[in-house]
Amino acid sequence: MASRLNIILEVISHYKYLITIVVGLLVVGVLDDNSFRKRIQYELQISELEDQIEFYNKQYERDSKNLLEIKKDPKAIEKIARERYFMKADDEDIFVLSTDEQAEKNTNEDDETIE
Repeated sequence: MASRLNIILEVISHYKYLITIVVGLLVVGVLDDNSFRKRIQYELQISELEDQIEFYNKQYERDSKNLLEIKKDPKAIEKIARERYFMKADDEDIFVLSTDEQAEKNTNEDDETIE
């Protein structure tokens, strides 16, 4: 038993610098808060946040343009109300075209064939 312990201690003392370097790299590379793994995660998170910033900047520019248009032209409010909220004047009719009815017919036909 003592001879095995002496052999292990001899190997450790012979490769002490290599063992220290490997353990240090493992701590820095994997376990530390500033590890390479965390750095990659942070880089991915930064790129996602930059994409969000770009999206919101475009949305801000579009909304600012719409707001300026509304302030300059009172008929722009009417246009937006008609397009987005399906509002209409008293003498108009609105027709909304949709493919939902066709999808309902197809599902009903499928149900009847299963039964």
